Amino acid sequence: MLRSMKGMEDYTIGATDGIIGRVADFYFDDETWTIRYLVVQTDAETRRRVLISPISIGQPNWQEKILPVAISCEQVKNSPDIDTDKPVSRQQEMGYLGYYGYGKYWGGGGLWGAGLYPDTLQSGLQHGARDSAARHRGDDPHLRSGNAIMRYYVHANDGDIGHVQALLVDEKSWAIRYMVVNTSNWWLGHQVLIAPRWINDVSWFESKVCIDLKRQAVKDAPRYDVAAPLDRVQEMGIHEHYGRPGYWAVEGESGAAGSHR
Repeated sequence: MLRSMKGMEDYTIGATDGIIGRVADFYFDDETWTIRYLVVQTDAETRRRVLISPISIGQPNWQEKILPVAISCEQVKNSPDIDTDKPVSRQQEMGYLGYYGYGKYWGGGGLWGAGLYPDTLQSGLQHGARDSAARHRGDDPHLRSGNAIMRYYVHANDGDIGHVQALLVDEKSWAIRYMVVNTSNWWLGHQVLIAPRWINDVSWFESKVCIDLKRQAVKDAPRYDVAAPLDRVQEMGIHEHYGRPGYWAVEGESGAAGSHR
């Protein structure tokens, strides 16, 4: 299933012993375009913003907008302080992962370590994460704010096409599968899906996404209807229109059709 991250704003994070807070933002890495952390605003008593990794998230209750996590409120209260208004360093990430005993998500060849899904890292060794922190002190973690990219403009090879309206995320892998691009400044009422794999470059300084597509190809692409289910057959039609392979083929997923909302 694909979910709109815009629709997840204000989702409740439920710990094993109470409510932690609500989703305020999220960080994704700009190499794999996978969500690494939810930025959660805690309750009125602590008034703190904390990071919650998808590694800890269980089966979501989509109807009641609750994301359950396999950690306690006390664990979150005592977790390492991270200023979410500033870039998160790899060293801070190592401290965070070590605190919860998670394995690191980078360096394994998959979206999450050597695998496709975050729960494969639940058995990570705390000691190993702490030992390697010094080696990663100068690393660039490539983490970006999801809220910030919602304001970015999108440029094709031969001109502007619109701006990022939303991001569609795989609810199992937490990989961003598409940007929803609003092209209404050029073609009235037209929204299209653009995969991160088709991005040539992102200028974080200029708030601009450059894609490897022509304007006419985007104009002629199947329109995206936010109110209608998106299934694998429709996804295949979008990729065939652009002549690009689907992520399910690249990652070895099943090609069976299934509804995405």
